[in-house]
Amino acid sequence: MNVAGRPMRTIWLAGDGRTVEIIDQTRLPHELVIVRLRTLNDAARAIRDMQVRGAPLIGATAAYGMALAVGEDPSDDAIERAAATLAATRPTAVNLAWALAEMRCTLAPLHPRERFAAARKRAGAIADEDVAINRAIGEHGLALIWAAFVAKPGEAAVQILTHCNAGWLAAVDWGTALAPVYRAHNAGIPLHLWVDETRPRNQGASLTAWELGQHGVPHTVIADNAGGHLMRRGDVDLCIVGTDRTTATGDVANKIGTYLKALAAHDNGVPFYVALPSPTIDWTLDDGDKIPIERRDPREVSHIAGWRDDGERVEVRLTPTGSPAANFAFDVTPARLVTALVTERGVCPASRDGLLGLFPERRRNGAA
Repeated sequence: MNVAGRPMRTIWLAGDGRTVEIIDQTRLPHELVIVRLRTLNDAARAIRDMQVRGAPLIGATAAYGMALAVGEDPSDDAIERAAATLAATRPTAVNLAWALAEMRCTLAPLHPRERFAAARKRAGAIADEDVAINRAIGEHGLALIWAAFVAKPGEAAVQILTHCNAGWLAAVDWGTALAPVYRAHNAGIPLHLWVDETRPRNQGASLTAWELGQHGVPHTVIADNAGGHLMRRGDVDLCIVGTDRTTATGDVANKIGTYLKALAAHDNGVPFYVALPSPTIDWTLDDGDKIPIERRDPREVSHIAGWRDDGERVEVRLTPTGSPAANFAFDVTPARLVTALVTERGVCPASRDGLLGLFPERRRNGAA
């Protein structure tokens, strides 16, 4: 995607071949800062502190983190320690565990002196595969937006509501939920996005709005609780969100507040689509209630950070001193509230049969 007219990814191998560079998303939207990761601990901290976030990007960063670890120590014990360190950073996004398994599988049969080169190559391949997967999600989701446009009178813009950030900042490029939006915008389909602010970390207001603005996509930031009001007025044609983990039966875990949007969409007859790359599917789970829900620092709820007009970043308290706060990072939307899942292989019902129809090899492997 574009930043000031220049194509960028969210993560890449630096020119020295031994370090990794990322966009520090904690500094957006007011500063575009590139941070260099040199060690395993740098990569783990970037994931834990949400310098990188979004299930696909977490997976890619974990892969590069494994490569950085192997560059420090290619022994079997060091690889296991590195995988454990990275696995402990964020519990909900299944792409993290998937990427670590891919890296361990690649490295295990190799001699230690061969591992660093192989780790860099496999991490780069995981990043490239993510781009290709999300580009394909965009192609399949484009048809849904086109259908909504054709159904509208005249040349009226398609009104889309999204929650949190599931654009290219949440992936290596393109994004999941926003990949169809970018494809539709590039194809000339008139559209407008309602962007939930997404408290407590405000990823919609700070990240989604920033990347849509950089790419020239019309959008409006709204308070989280305004979504139902807009749907009831008929101002939303469809919802598209991402997911950090999807069960084999189609339940989806996504940023806190997604469930409420799905309920409002269901009550108002608004299609509710979830876009996901296949590494986000947890074929070992058949019940969304079994998905581990991350609880983060209560300070993210009790305080808010922003930039003053003079450019200084400040953090202020929102709640009374002494009032406790709970910070649930995700919620689970049952499959019955999801109109369809949009994957790199096509669109399917949010069900076991729907997913296995697109991924029949999982049936052969005993996932059914």
